[in-house]
Amino acid sequence: MGKPAYLALLAKHANVCSAMILAAQELPEDDTLGTYLARWLTHMRSRVRARTWQGYECLIRCHVVPALGSRALGDLEPLDLQELYGRLLEGGLSAGTVLNLHLVLTNAFGQAVRWRLTSPNPMEGVQPPRPRRADTVAMGIEAAEQLLDALIDSPVQLPAAIAIATGMRRGEILALRWSDVDKDFTLAHVRRSLQSTSREVVFEPPKTRRSRRAVVLPGFVRPYLQQQLRSQLGRAKQLGESWQDHDLIVDRGDGAPLNPATLSSGWGRILRQRGLNHVRFHDLRHAHATIMLQQGVHPKIVSERLGHASIGITLDTYSHVMPTMQAEAVEAIDAAFASKALEREPDAYEGT
Repeated sequence: MGKPAYLALLAKHANVCSAMILAAQELPEDDTLGTYLARWLTHMRSRVRARTWQGYECLIRCHVVPALGSRALGDLEPLDLQELYGRLLEGGLSAGTVLNLHLVLTNAFGQAVRWRLTSPNPMEGVQPPRPRRADTVAMGIEAAEQLLDALIDSPVQLPAAIAIATGMRRGEILALRWSDVDKDFTLAHVRRSLQSTSREVVFEPPKTRRSRRAVVLPGFVRPYLQQQLRSQLGRAKQLGESWQDHDLIVDRGDGAPLNPATLSSGWGRILRQRGLNHVRFHDLRHAHATIMLQQGVHPKIVSERLGHASIGITLDTYSHVMPTMQAEAVEAIDAAFASKALEREPDAYEGT
């Protein structure tokens, strides 16, 4: 495919913003990193989630094309990319973002090798930074109850209650339908997730195979759901034909999906208005896991409720809870063997 035809295809799909298209127009014939990455983005559009693709495009457009886009694809060396990481870090980009960029480029260059456009793979000699992992906020039962009480009559109380009760992700909560919950509000099925892009919100399949799951609902969340059902019936009657019936449990007020970004921004604003300490909405998912582990629920069950790909992720994420659990385990073992210890207590040594 010649350069004009390729640029026409790029513009037709509107996959890459105008800035990247203009950058590609200024590049030499189709052997540059910039034109290859644009082609790779077109290839990846149907292979990943819309939001994931948007992240790829942004990282490439903002950080790779300006620095290395005009370089010949086959001339890139590991040191070129390693120095790019260093400049980005010195310029204030977080180690986590640079790591994400590294993963994107690893994928892109791997495909270039498979397409026989370059060899060897320059990424094989590049080392990404190690971002510092943020501490997981540990919210106990008392703090969770106080938070829900402080959110009474706010639009974020229901999603907060669902998050604490189930450990669902934000997008999973916003995609949850009444048809996903049984009639007595004791079981919810996670079948999809709501994700936002720069243009729209889209319903997508769960993040992983294990993310598609059934979650037993605790009794305390039932009144929240019943109240929401009554509220929606009243609003639907009031709005009439303006009501958008998407069968969603959490809606934006007219039955339509609530943008995840709107929930997050509204969450922070309401916490400030009510004088509450800042916690991320995602920390409520951590609260659910922490409370369950503190109550002695087996980590395997916690992992299944959260939809983690493996129990190892659960144990690694919530290792801060484990020391207490280990102390309780030792006490249980001591209690079990207490009688045996007394039976085997040796007589005092008299000596001769």
